[in-house]
Amino acid sequence: MNAYAGVRQSRIPYFAMVYGLLILTSLILLSPLLFSLSLALQGPTISPSLLPPDLSKLDWGIFLSVFQDEPLIARWILNSFVVATGVTLGVIFTSSLFAYALAYFNFPGKTLLLFVALGSLMIPFEATLIANYLLIAEWKWMNTYQGLILPFVASGFGIFLMRQYFLTLPRELYDAAMVDGCNRFRYLWLVLVPLSRPAIATLAVYTFLNTWNQFYWPLLITNTNEWRTTQVGITIFRSFEGGAVFNTQMAATLIVMLPTLLLLILGQRQLVSGLTSGALKG
Repeated sequence: MNAYAGVRQSRIPYFAMVYGLLILTSLILLSPLLFSLSLALQGPTISPSLLPPDLSKLDWGIFLSVFQDEPLIARWILNSFVVATGVTLGVIFTSSLFAYALAYFNFPGKTLLLFVALGSLMIPFEATLIANYLLIAEWKWMNTYQGLILPFVASGFGIFLMRQYFLTLPRELYDAAMVDGCNRFRYLWLVLVPLSRPAIATLAVYTFLNTWNQFYWPLLITNTNEWRTTQVGITIFRSFEGGAVFNTQMAATLIVMLPTLLLLILGQRQLVSGLTSGALKG
């Protein structure tokens, strides 16, 4: 027992060094966020400092004043939430169907379709920007939710992620379900999808965050302030402020960042487990 306690005591400096390094790394990574919060709380000043000069005079009311200065910020957040949620649901639906076919069925061109899905990851969105814009304009979907959502409801990454996860599940489940009279669609929605919640959660978090942070596409197809999303709206808000009022700009940035930050914190375990679950299955 004494020997065990001695070993534990000898490892205390090691653990202290490791945890100290982790804390230091975390502070470095969080420094932009902490600096933004510091700027927001310093009040209207021409020359902001790294840390608030007087901690007793922190302006916590700045976050409320942002909504008073720009009432449309609530609408921008709503627009981003609707668009991000719509894209996320669409990606989960299409990825599950496509991955189900690739993982469980044999048909001509199956390997080719998989390579096409993976190849779409190598094509930058800017290469398809004009084609998507002309299509949305032809359908008169400018300044609409469907125009913001439709070009992103299919994802090569989502198809690959769901396929890899489906392959980790025992094939015997599918055979047993077919013997018991379950059709293919019932097996997908009643068996396969519930068992794939880690992968679906990973895909949902990844897609929601990417969609929330979109800038070029919402800027291109929305030409009225009411239909702007958060990223475009914050840019407009900064131009209204004249570029010198640091506290309101940083407060607005933190407000639109908060939903994604909470989602990332709540979904980090599913994000890691879903990304690594299919790593050993080809």
